[in-house]
Amino acid sequence: MTDAAYELAQVNISRLKAPLDSPQLKDFVDALDPVNASADAAEGFVWRLQSESGNATDVPFFGDDWLIVNLTVWRDADALTAFMYQGRHREMLARRREWFERLAEAVTTLWWVPAGHRPTVAEAESRLLHLRTHGPTPYAFTLRTSFPAGASVAVVGEVPEGLGCSV
Repeated sequence: MTDAAYELAQVNISRLKAPLDSPQLKDFVDALDPVNASADAAEGFVWRLQSESGNATDVPFFGDDWLIVNLTVWRDADALTAFMYQGRHREMLARRREWFERLAEAVTTLWWVPAGHRPTVAEAESRLLHLRTHGPTPYAFTLRTSFPAGASVAVVGEVPEGLGCSV
């Protein structure tokens, strides 16, 4: 059972193989609104980062125009994984290599936030860099190596010493 005082933040990034307006990415772009709508309606979904476009494909991440970001908050890991591996999102996952480059470093991380907190891009960058540098810890972890709600070792927004938000 999840501690209702906390929610699960997740960020994942992808490097585009082509511009968003290219024929190669047409199916991906066409699926964004339906997939986002299914996320918004999913059991346990809390929040997602979006710009005026209704998605976050134009939100800068690590200062790289070819990276797109997905930053969401969920009730818990069960709600997140239930959404990830069913329906339209599952179909998109199956086709991700058509649209995105394979990156060697970690591209997804999770962390607990106090209920009601909405993480910033800078916070997500910090958590992802922390995971890349230190591996899974209560500050930044993965679905495979997770930590219980409330286990975060840092105050929300606090960046561990020595870690900035650049790559």
